[in-house]
Amino acid sequence: MTKRRRRRKGGGLQHVGLERRTLRESQWRELSGPAKIFYLHLKACFNGSNNGKIKLPYSAMKDVRGCSSHHTISKAVKELEAKGWITRKKIGGLYRYNNLYKLTFKFDFYGCEL
Repeated sequence: MTKRRRRRKGGGLQHVGLERRTLRESQWRELSGPAKIFYLHLKACFNGSNNGKIKLPYSAMKDVRGCSSHHTISKAVKELEAKGWITRKKIGGLYRYNNLYKLTFKFDFYGCEL
C-alpha cells in the first residue's frame, strides 16, 4: 500500500493580525503614521519563532508610501522604541549588519509567543 500524502489546506493570503482592542488603545492612536506603517511591516516579518531576530532593512521599505526615506524610518523606529512597542536587539549600520528587532507585545497580543 502506498501512503497518501496529506495536502495542506489553504494557500490563502498571508496577513498581519492586529486586534481591535489594540486599535482602540490610546497608545496606538498616539503613534505617528510612519511608526504604524513600520510596525505593521515589522510584524509581517515575525513568524512566531524569530522574535529578537527580526530583520527589516531600510531598503525593504523604499517603495512603501509614507515611510520610504531613511530619515522617516529612523524617526519611526525611535518613536516605537521610546513608546515600548519594539526593542532593537542589535544595532546595524550602513554596509555592516542589519538591525535586529524584537516585538514587545506590550499593547498588541496577536501572535504573541507564549
